[in-house]
Amino acid sequence: MTPNDSARPLDGLRIVEVSSFVASPLCGLTLSQLGAEVVRVDPIGGAADVHRWPVTSTGESIYWTGLNKGKKSVTCDMRSEDGQRLVQRLVTESGDGGGILVTNAGGRDWLSYDTLGAMRPDVITVEVLGTHDGRTGVDYTVNAGLGFPMLTGPTDYSGVVNHVLPAWDVACGLYAALAVASAVRRRERTGRGARITLPLDDVALSISSALGYLTETQVNGRSREATGNDLYGTYGTDFETDDGGRFMIVALTPRHFRDLVDVTGTRDAVEAVEKTLGADFAKEAERYTHRAVLNGLFAPWFRSRTSVQVADALASTSVLHERYRTFQEVTDSGELEANPLFAELDQPGIGRFLAAGLPASFDGEHLFTGPAPELGSHHP
Repeated sequence: MTPNDSARPLDGLRIVEVSSFVASPLCGLTLSQLGAEVVRVDPIGGAADVHRWPVTSTGESIYWTGLNKGKKSVTCDMRSEDGQRLVQRLVTESGDGGGILVTNAGGRDWLSYDTLGAMRPDVITVEVLGTHDGRTGVDYTVNAGLGFPMLTGPTDYSGVVNHVLPAWDVACGLYAALAVASAVRRRERTGRGARITLPLDDVALSISSALGYLTETQVNGRSREATGNDLYGTYGTDFETDDGGRFMIVALTPRHFRDLVDVTGTRDAVEAVEKTLGADFAKEAERYTHRAVLNGLFAPWFRSRTSVQVADALASTSVLHERYRTFQEVTDSGELEANPLFAELDQPGIGRFLAAGLPASFDGEHLFTGPAPELGSHHP
């Protein structure tokens, strides 16, 4: 895998990244894929995430290299005045496309917008915070304080269930990249720099508000109910097949639902239930309300067929569906090789593997970077 030869959208920008873990490094990775030169600065020996799992059998961090592809790496003693001056120089003395800092290492006066702005008036700083009131926080603590773990997991389980995807970190990293691009656009028009703060909990709150989780409690006076694997507000659930496979089935529209009824041969039973209940299953709210009855009608069809038979039958319908798979099954399926999002990467310390580029394609081409650097391999 090599960076694309054609001009990329952010060619000419230089980003200094002082960060660790997910949100800030993902911001830098995204900007790098879009063409920016990204210089990651770590303390000597690496930040706290340098050995984070998953790792290879020799202890190399697959996680670290994944989030730092295409970047340059500088290490210094950031507790010393010399190290601090070096970082400040990297940020402020990098030409028209420079003067940009992304960091989650907040609370450092020498790295603040005010300090850097005195050295370069058009400086742009993006500071990722834990919480809007200055407390520390990570994805899993933010999520715990928001409410999603109370909705996740089986409905007959009274405890909480964390999800394994750091969704707020991911969204925060992408918001940070958008903030950088927006601030650069404004600087080009006005010459002004920008002090941008992006609290992780505000990202979670903003998205939860937009999706209605917080609004419904204010308007309706109650929290959303836990639904297990049933999709809230419409018809969707999982079914087990004869050979132990599982499928997620979603019927968002009346057409989806009609096709699900037809493929499972339950038309007479569904219409009888609809009449008895006085329901109208053309309405997604009523499909959701009576989901337990519908689940019972559809389940025997899935249990009497293998995963292959179910997949073949559903393929000829509009029903939204997918078989549950492991990551190993995905990589063994051959679909990574067939997807232009992936290209072979030779990562020192890790080996050769298929790595994803930028999900968005520009003029039909996905944008890639080179491998992650060896820690501290570039000189400022």
